[in-house]
Amino acid sequence: MNELKSVLVDQRREMDERFRRERIIKREMEEKLTSEIKSEVAKVVMGVRRAGKSIMCYHLLNDKEFLYVNFDDERLDGIQAKDLNELIKIYVSIHGKDFYLALLDEPQRVKGWELFVNRLLRAGKSVFVTGSSSELLSKELATHLTGRHLDYLLFPFSFREFLKFKDVEINEELMLSTKGKGILLKHLSEFIKKGGMPQALKIHNWQGFLRGLYEDIIMKDVVLRYRIRYVQMFKTISRFLMKSHSKYVSFNSIRKAFGVKTIHTVRDYADYLESAFLLFFVKKYAPSLKEVENVPKKVYCIDTGILTSLFSSPEIGRLMENVVGVELLRWKAYLGGNPEVYYFKDYQGREVDFVLKEDSRISQLIQVTYAAGPDEIEKRELRSLLKASKELCCKNLLVITWDYEGEEVRSNRKVKFVPLWKWLLR
Repeated sequence: MNELKSVLVDQRREMDERFRRERIIKREMEEKLTSEIKSEVAKVVMGVRRAGKSIMCYHLLNDKEFLYVNFDDERLDGIQAKDLNELIKIYVSIHGKDFYLALLDEPQRVKGWELFVNRLLRAGKSVFVTGSSSELLSKELATHLTGRHLDYLLFPFSFREFLKFKDVEINEELMLSTKGKGILLKHLSEFIKKGGMPQALKIHNWQGFLRGLYEDIIMKDVVLRYRIRYVQMFKTISRFLMKSHSKYVSFNSIRKAFGVKTIHTVRDYADYLESAFLLFFVKKYAPSLKEVENVPKKVYCIDTGILTSLFSSPEIGRLMENVVGVELLRWKAYLGGNPEVYYFKDYQGREVDFVLKEDSRISQLIQVTYAAGPDEIEKRELRSLLKASKELCCKNLLVITWDYEGEEVRSNRKVKFVPLWKWLLR
């Protein structure tokens, strides 16, 4: 018990010192979580490693008394579910009273952790849980906390949060003036290059940090958790998928190219990477479920900074599309399921980057292009957009550009052009 007490005291002191030392940016999700502080359900905050889950929750609870335990600590290796009740006794011995709030970081490292959370909830306590594996958390919670948990997905900084970190105040003058647009474009370039991992933005060697983060995700959040046998093969396929961001990938083609025995193995690898929130996949929009499942998917990375740290000179157009893909996923998570995100491609190869579906209707079609003026936009992209507009019965057409804004009427349909920075700040 004394050793466990020492760990808890050290962890709390380290977090308190970090708060005094570092500048903490209030996250957009905090408002949603604030309204649930007193609810007697588990608030489960998931997301990629180092996105700021623990700091956000700690910031939310910092002015309150709460139990804090970080299970991603080698000193807690081997702790068992039966030992978790000691945490309550230790808290009381330190503070002289019981707690109402609890913040548990990465508790899935302890087999049976969800039973402890369930016990805390039955005792009327408010519990926050963070984790970097959607699959492990969801399986355990579905079994033992049915109807007693709320799920939240935290992403790296959005562009709005990135600007807040840079002390840029978003106001009308900034958005409308020539100077302001220049400032926004400069910060957008940096945002695309460095990404939105909070810690990476605070250090000089951000590339080294992000390369190390990528390796940690691969080894700790995938290889060790899922006990992958052919580690080098998995690493090769993972890197291939990362390099293929904003492109189509076929699991069967990957199987053949890398000599994997079954397509199920490749599909499992992709699922593991998605469960660790490193990559996500967008399916083709099609009426037939079978067609959706059997055609290539488009792959995106959760953070463009990881991409630029791993690969030299990635294409700016593909990085822009990746930023848009992540932002749409953020929308979906924050809005509770809508919009569903697909891509469009017909038998003639005409493509639209994103198809948004809300309920049973297609609500918007989006193309992304690195264009600073109307003459730089490829006619092929507009033809594909108009073709999809007719086929999918959607008149809400958007082209996200680098620095061109306007409206045009093509084939009796209005097309809006919006700069990426403005779309991200809408």
